[in-house]
Amino acid sequence: MPENMQQDPFEDRFATALRDTGHSIHTDDPAALVAGGRVRGRRAQLLRRTAVLGGAAGVALVGVGGALLLPGGSSDPRQTSAAASASSPGSSSAGTPSSSSAGSASGEGTFSGDDILRSLKALLPEGTFSEEAAQGTDSPMPPNAYVVFDDGKGAAAIGLSLGRLEPGSEQARQVTTCPDKTQVDHAACTSDRLPDGSLLMLFQGYEYPDRRVDTKWWNAELVTPEGQHVSLGEWNAPAQKDAPVSRPQPPLSVEKLKEVVTADVWRRVVDAMPESPKPSATPEAPPAGMPGKTIADTLAGLLPRELKVISEGGEASEYAYLVVDDGEGGSLVQINVQPGSGDLAREIFGGAEILADGTLITARQQPGEKGGDGVVMWTVDTLRPDGLRVVISAFNTPAQHQDATRDTPALTMEQLRQIALSTEWDAGA
Repeated sequence: MPENMQQDPFEDRFATALRDTGHSIHTDDPAALVAGGRVRGRRAQLLRRTAVLGGAAGVALVGVGGALLLPGGSSDPRQTSAAASASSPGSSSAGTPSSSSAGSASGEGTFSGDDILRSLKALLPEGTFSEEAAQGTDSPMPPNAYVVFDDGKGAAAIGLSLGRLEPGSEQARQVTTCPDKTQVDHAACTSDRLPDGSLLMLFQGYEYPDRRVDTKWWNAELVTPEGQHVSLGEWNAPAQKDAPVSRPQPPLSVEKLKEVVTADVWRRVVDAMPESPKPSATPEAPPAGMPGKTIADTLAGLLPRELKVISEGGEASEYAYLVVDDGEGGSLVQINVQPGSGDLAREIFGGAEILADGTLITARQQPGEKGGDGVVMWTVDTLRPDGLRVVISAFNTPAQHQDATRDTPALTMEQLRQIALSTEWDAGA
């Protein structure tokens, strides 16, 4: 669970895994914002703080997988259109790297921002372009491109981000795995392995989890067997946030998204990126988290007997959810079990109740924030002296983006407290 108690822990984890391209992002650099946004780092786990999911921190990131932040971190790309100003009219043709090979990992030369922009525009349907911005492989930031595209049916933002991921890693798997619809509201999503072994996810979702504005965001994520990562996002508006919807759907069909994201030129761009410098010292490994299935099973065993488990799900580690029913309707219950969270004591648990053994505990009852009518979220957050954090929330709906199906969650605040403080979590952590 993030620092802001109003933010969904699953959504935060999902964003972390999908938006992190593995590069350091410096938010004081306007050009860097075009490429990467602020990435929520892992510190001890995936759920740590470099904070930043759309509504909670006011920072807009490219959809599910991209590390792209729309220029200037705002709805107006013109604020940083200068990011592409270094492009020269006489630079090389689309898909062809510039002649200089300085800093190139492959020796094939660098790709300028203009090269990448031209390659992207050549792959898009016929139309007009504006608000162009890009960075090439000679930039300290990952290569990227951004345009506002209009095929005559309305202007739409399109963003591309390129980088590397470790082939076969958990991060590569998460980036290309469709989200659970219980947790992330979306229209459609597919995740497939292509004939060449690449993993491809095609996602059709919404910019705002609560659907307060009908801005749609479609996203394609590709990770090749060599670790080349290509992320492509599009909206049905000329900016990611705070711009009126300009068309019913984003301009590129799912088939066209696939065609653009799998274009061979992007793999060559990634190959031309400089190798990341090796760390001077091996960082301390984060504490091993409890497997998600173990968390779900433990939670089920701690529930009152009258509750029936309807469905369950979660992550590989540290997070799980159950949908339970006591005969009065489904109720979502989700939980994070995070070791190594002692450094969060001051920023999250200021003014918390302190138990005799030193455990910190806070409790909160608040409205839901995912668009469901009448939804409430009841949360108990605990931090053991050894740094183990157990956060549990219950809702009066089977899914946060669905309307309430009952007056209150199936678990009382006292029951949530008892579950969060159970010694079962200490044994498994």
